[in-house]
Amino acid sequence: MSNKFIGGGAEKLLEIVKIKPIMLEFFKKRRDKTVIKSEIIISDFNITVLRKDIKNLHLNVLPPDGKVRVSAPRRMDDRSVRFFLISKLPWIEKQVNRFKERPIETPKEYISGESHFFKGERYLLNVIEYRGKPYITINDKKNIDFYVRKDADLEEKKKVFLLWQKEELAKELFGIFNKWQKIMGVSAEEWRIKRMKTKWGTCNTTAKRIWINLELVKRPVYCIEYIVVHELAHLIERNHNKRFMAVMDKFAPQWRSYKKELNGF
Repeated sequence: MSNKFIGGGAEKLLEIVKIKPIMLEFFKKRRDKTVIKSEIIISDFNITVLRKDIKNLHLNVLPPDGKVRVSAPRRMDDRSVRFFLISKLPWIEKQVNRFKERPIETPKEYISGESHFFKGERYLLNVIEYRGKPYITINDKKNIDFYVRKDADLEEKKKVFLLWQKEELAKELFGIFNKWQKIMGVSAEEWRIKRMKTKWGTCNTTAKRIWINLELVKRPVYCIEYIVVHELAHLIERNHNKRFMAVMDKFAPQWRSYKKELNGF
């Protein structure tokens, strides 16, 4: 091999090295996470408009009172957003009415005889005076036995009960995640549980981190599985597009009925 050939190769390599950082900088352009909030009134509905760095419109009617929210591409003008919302008015009215017809859940007092849902079943709470460390057990699929001090106040009872719910949901999720990650060929770096007001679950596709709503502990196990599959599907397809729907159809063919059931709660 001649020195001339080596020198020529070195020059080309230097050219590539100079260009590469510029190309990387171009491809690693970060998404603008700025959200511009405004409001549009259509047919007596006060609709919150969130303009983001997205490609498509996303319409939601949110619990607990049926607040309407639409996420729109930042460059889309008000007129286009308004036309879209007008075309969806029948759907919006139907969803808002569903929220209005729901019975309002009264705040829990954690007293004997109170109803609580657990994995889709209704239980009656049975509060038992106990001097030791508080704990909770399921009794014959009819009662939730709550062992707690006689002088425990509402906040203490609530804290113990929520911790129990979180531990029970975590036990269920451990098996569900192991099962579906193997089936779907994807893996979350971590999953966590927290209380959320408007979503059953979320997925940070960059960090591969999934959050599950604590409220799911009240729903049937197949609904919990549906949410896990939904969030894992985002590790295959980030957006709610046709490819995402195809992934859901492949792994959870009945997902639409599960979604409808969850939204009916």
